[in-house]
Amino acid sequence: MSDLTRNTVYFAFVALLIIGTGFIQSWNSALFVLNFGLISAIMALGVNLQWGFAGLFNVGIMGFVALGGLATVLVSMPPVGEAWAAGGIRVILSLVLGAATIVGAILAYGALPKGKPRAIGMIAILVAGFFIYRAVFDGGVAAVEAVNPANAGYLGGLGLPVLIAWPVGGLLAAGAAWIIGKTALGLRSDYLAIATLGIAEIIIAVMKNEDWLARGVKNVVGLPRPAPYEIDLQNDPSFVERAAGLGLDPVTASTLWVKLIYAGLFAIVLVALFVLAQRALHSPWGRMMRAIRDNEVAAEAMGKDVTARHLQVFVLGSAICGIAGAMMTTLDGQLTPGSYQPLRFTFLVWVMVIVGGSGSNLGSVLGGFLIWWLWVMVEPIGLGLMQLITSGMAEGYWLRDHLLDSAAHMRLLTMGFVLILVLRFSPRGLIPER
Repeated sequence: MSDLTRNTVYFAFVALLIIGTGFIQSWNSALFVLNFGLISAIMALGVNLQWGFAGLFNVGIMGFVALGGLATVLVSMPPVGEAWAAGGIRVILSLVLGAATIVGAILAYGALPKGKPRAIGMIAILVAGFFIYRAVFDGGVAAVEAVNPANAGYLGGLGLPVLIAWPVGGLLAAGAAWIIGKTALGLRSDYLAIATLGIAEIIIAVMKNEDWLARGVKNVVGLPRPAPYEIDLQNDPSFVERAAGLGLDPVTASTLWVKLIYAGLFAIVLVALFVLAQRALHSPWGRMMRAIRDNEVAAEAMGKDVTARHLQVFVLGSAICGIAGAMMTTLDGQLTPGSYQPLRFTFLVWVMVIVGGSGSNLGSVLGGFLIWWLWVMVEPIGLGLMQLITSGMAEGYWLRDHLLDSAAHMRLLTMGFVLILVLRFSPRGLIPER
């Protein structure tokens, strides 16, 4: 079987799974799977850029996805005027002072002679800067968070169209990746993984606890959206008439139409990123990255700046994850920092890349759709299977209760089983790198 035929069969199978979901459950469920599958495929592309192209083991994907979600709030939500008047300027001033303290310490490190003068100078700058920063910051935050805390209590955003938040989410994630990469990319791969995982947890902790930024665990709801609201469509006579012509009630038709709009937007982004990733893969830059991945020592001997190239690809892959995070938050319509978990936003994405094929952009897209479908559908399928198995058992029987309760763990069991199968029979993934 040729590569083209095999790949066509794989994607046709995934398409049948999604279409089958529409027939067996509902088309709303099928479009839900499709939309999140598109977002998952974009995340997998970003991780494949880092691991498949350059061999960088990034376990902090969750943090970059969360920064993309944060960008959606900072860009699209309207500013809270009372909060800005109460303490917004103080908060911004304190952040500038904090950045100035760090820059001052860096300049002092380069200007002062080695030994005690350098150490004393840096300590003095950092300690003094910290106390000045906290004195300005704490008062501003207290004033901002006291403004209507039930519904606001934060500064809000810029009030711009939500689609602008998607590239901004990529830029925010890229900026964080540059800072992380400058400090962590010199580490060995296992230490890099630990560092990125810890930094991702720090990002989530900041988002949960800094209410002035995005309401913390109180969440930001009612985010602007690029699609019309279902209630508006249901009140539109022309839309209701078109829905009736298709044999659909207005409620179902409106939800399907909105999800189709999201699917179209997400598909455009995925196709654009896929084309760019393919061009990068087959360019001299892509060949250089794979040469560095396969043998760093030989690449350095040929005059390649390995650390600089690693930083490049680390920033690019993180930016793609940030774009996906902004898209996901837009689809959800709310930012919930408590929902960011490593299992969902880091390790599941890694399973997508490994199953699809590390180093293969097409494989990453396939893995994103396939693994997301399994993640969503395995639990209800498992519950139905357990109900069928226990149908002849008496109510309250211990084995029946145990089997029904175990259906909740079918997701993890299936992910492990699929991963073992792929690693055993196709260790390079379903669509290997060529």
